[in-house]
Amino acid sequence: MTEITVTKVDKAGILPTDKQLGFGKIFTDHMFVMDYEISKGWHSPRIVPYGEFATVPATIVFHYGQAIFEGMKAFRTPDNKVAVFRPKHYLNRFNRSANFLCIPHIDVEQVQAGLYKLLDFEKNWVPGEQGTSLYIRPFIIAADKSVGVKVSSTYKLFIILSPVGAYYETGFKPVSIKVEDKYVRATKGGLGQAKTPANYAMSLAAQEEAHEEGFNQVLWLDAVHRKYVEEVGTMNIFFKINGEIITPELNGSILSGITRQTVLELVRNWSMKATERQISIEEVYEAHAKGQLEEVFGSGTAAVISPVGELSWKGQKIVINNNQTGEFSQKLFDYVTGVQYGSVSDKFGWMDKVNC
Repeated sequence: MTEITVTKVDKAGILPTDKQLGFGKIFTDHMFVMDYEISKGWHSPRIVPYGEFATVPATIVFHYGQAIFEGMKAFRTPDNKVAVFRPKHYLNRFNRSANFLCIPHIDVEQVQAGLYKLLDFEKNWVPGEQGTSLYIRPFIIAADKSVGVKVSSTYKLFIILSPVGAYYETGFKPVSIKVEDKYVRATKGGLGQAKTPANYAMSLAAQEEAHEEGFNQVLWLDAVHRKYVEEVGTMNIFFKINGEIITPELNGSILSGITRQTVLELVRNWSMKATERQISIEEVYEAHAKGQLEEVFGSGTAAVISPVGELSWKGQKIVINNNQTGEFSQKLFDYVTGVQYGSVSDKFGWMDKVNC
């Protein structure tokens, strides 16, 4: 494996207090960088001080959006080590996103090694309190210097790290969600199943309008029929109806969430019925009217499990479980975070310890 060179900062920073963390606003001292050229492949892996990097206004990523990213988390364990949650699952999804954007695949083992060396350097930035973690953001940008619609021949890969607290300022409490019936985010054959900036840019207008109306998030419907549930802006969605856990099937326009996969594995291990299928917003509302909609919750890397207390569709609002966190949502949250922080046995092998 190619040697990873290291350039250290002159003066190391200090991890802020838990109350100062927030989400995604503070970054560690160093970052991991690699370059790609067709003749060399991915090369020159290095750890350098976090900061600005030089490019030119004509860099192709600024004009045509050829870029992908991932979001992972590292945790401090009870024995004061650092462990990463399901790293290979995230890095393999990174490559799946690359397929859609015509970006060359990474060598998962090489990038994981680079990440772990970076984590070793930055281990003092990993907070240890419940509810905190070190957020890991790998991303790739097209680096050709030209204005013309084409596939880039050069790329840059970065991994930056951010110590974070809870994703929602309100913490683990039910959120209110607006079911979007004006905008569409993605359709089959598009970028819905890729973690690429364009996917999230499309969600901004609807998200801003929802915030102005007092909602935390937006629930997207399918782009063709405008009736089948897809996902929330930052997470996959689940419904507990008559004891059955239902989530929209992966249909080409929904992101294959790693936490979504984790939830499904857990539900089935607990001998509960977990179904991946098409589900309409009408079915959800009908289940609520019949008293069968027991819980709604989202799943994602940032928030882990996010209980939903209210849904609003075309001005009709329904309240789920009296706007209280459901028993099953709480059980999932406690189990997954328990594994992440080391208080629950990792019998599924989700956590990968970093040798630092």
